[in-house]
Amino acid sequence: MKIALGVEYMGTDFHGWQLQKSGIRTVQQVVEKALSKIADHPVRVFCSGRTDAGVHAIEQVIHFETHVDREDKAWLFGGNVNLPYDVNFTWAKRVDDDFHARFNAHARRYHYKIHNTKVRSAIIGRHSLWEPRALNIEDMSEAAQYLLGEHDFSAFRGSLCQAKSPIKTIEFIRLSRHNDEILLDIKANAFLHHMVRNIVGTLLKVGKGERPVEWVQTVLASKQRKEAGATAQPQGLYFVKAFYESRTQGSSLSS
Repeated sequence: MKIALGVEYMGTDFHGWQLQKSGIRTVQQVVEKALSKIADHPVRVFCSGRTDAGVHAIEQVIHFETHVDREDKAWLFGGNVNLPYDVNFTWAKRVDDDFHARFNAHARRYHYKIHNTKVRSAIIGRHSLWEPRALNIEDMSEAAQYLLGEHDFSAFRGSLCQAKSPIKTIEFIRLSRHNDEILLDIKANAFLHHMVRNIVGTLLKVGKGERPVEWVQTVLASKQRKEAGATAQPQGLYFVKAFYESRTQGSSLSS
């Protein structure tokens, strides 16, 4: 049978999602270890979207296969007992045999948090990017609209990206401010490596007045990574959720 789970984690003390060599702490490593104890056999999980070192997740979706019959609550609560403090299963359910956490996802959503204040925070600084200079969120929002729709996002593609095509479709990209916190909310059919962080780094240059709003359109058209802003730091990035077609989803796998 095939089991899917929602995984929430703080990426601060992890070397990313993906399993690495022995001794390197990753989210996949601790998740597989916890589930293997409940299944009483080695478990290999597949995720909806890998995250880099320092990046967090609100609802990462994973799946694995097992011959062991357990109630959903056994995977959920039993798994959580065996997880460290910075990782948590939020739901668990049996899914169809043809479900795949990565390949069935038709869209993904991310948040990026910016703490925009002159004085840094010892607490918030672990969970958001600190930017002491004033940011013009109206200009950033206007510039972001050039990225809507289907484009070649090579200018925002990390050098280690393994995606077959740089052409992606952004469904929405929104910026909002609440007191000192600025939130970028973005959804696309798929993302390139470092794409969100490179977009944030580019919009920051607009927000600080270093580049005009129209510059983002020029960067996009250039298809050259060197033309865009620097890659924003990882601690502000959150994998929010993956989206699935209704035939493969239940109440916890949202469309």
